[in-house]
Amino acid sequence: MLFGGIEAGGTKFVCAVGTGPDDLRALTSFPTTTPGETLERAIAFFRDQETPPEAVGIGSFGPVDPDPASPRYGTITTTPKPGWANTDFAGTIRRALGVPVAFDTDVNAAALGEHRWGAAQGLDTVLYLTVGTGVGGGGLVGGQRLHGLVHPEMGHVFVPRHPDDPFGGTCPFHGVCLEGMASGPAIEARWGQPGRELPPDHPAWDIEAHYLAYAVVNFIVTLSPQRVILGGGVMHQTHLFGRLRTKVQQILNGYVQAPALLDEIDAYIVPPGLGDRAGVLGALALAQEAVAGAGSRGG
Repeated sequence: MLFGGIEAGGTKFVCAVGTGPDDLRALTSFPTTTPGETLERAIAFFRDQETPPEAVGIGSFGPVDPDPASPRYGTITTTPKPGWANTDFAGTIRRALGVPVAFDTDVNAAALGEHRWGAAQGLDTVLYLTVGTGVGGGGLVGGQRLHGLVHPEMGHVFVPRHPDDPFGGTCPFHGVCLEGMASGPAIEARWGQPGRELPPDHPAWDIEAHYLAYAVVNFIVTLSPQRVILGGGVMHQTHLFGRLRTKVQQILNGYVQAPALLDEIDAYIVPPGLGDRAGVLGALALAQEAVAGAGSRGG
């Protein structure tokens, strides 16, 4: 039994067929353009497989409606990405392929993939943050993916301004929220060039670590995760991890008395064990859950 996965990012889609990290039968990526063109490319990828998937899991940029009981389940809702608001993502895939479709945020999917196969194995409460085109957060609490009123929007928390940073932020809704101050586009708008072109000793990285550390501390004291995983294109600057860990310890100031924070923080704040494939592998795990759920209901 093979499964399909779609990691839908604001910049690119990644699609895969397989059963896990050691059994990926096909993998492709392509730019995120219009909904019609992009979803048709994803559908064509799955139709072209010699063995079609039994179910498809989708981890999508958002905001989205992830509630299976909602009439708008699987819809991208108020996204600032032009043309994508109110796109019936899951329904389009389900109708085209005729298989069960599971749907969640891209970061919840990545957290599930890391829990199944990566850096969160054996843990039941974990946080996954992605820092790239946008900033998003998801995770598992008590082994369950985080949902509630809608889904976590951790990229839109508000963090203290760095004293040397007059930047006005890039978020079209909030300006100076975490995403507005720490995303890849925010780095480029602030400094006039993308982060990948800035050297490790550039002042950009102390400012970036400041915003990310305050956000991580907020999530530590609210969710109490057993591990914090940070992925996304900005975190390819691996020197950020050391700055971030040091700043988190400084901000907490010994308040949370846990060895993971006091003595073992290098193993507490970590990159994804699955690397850049965490999202699409998590989407495969979502598809597996969809089939298992249908089986348990006798369908």
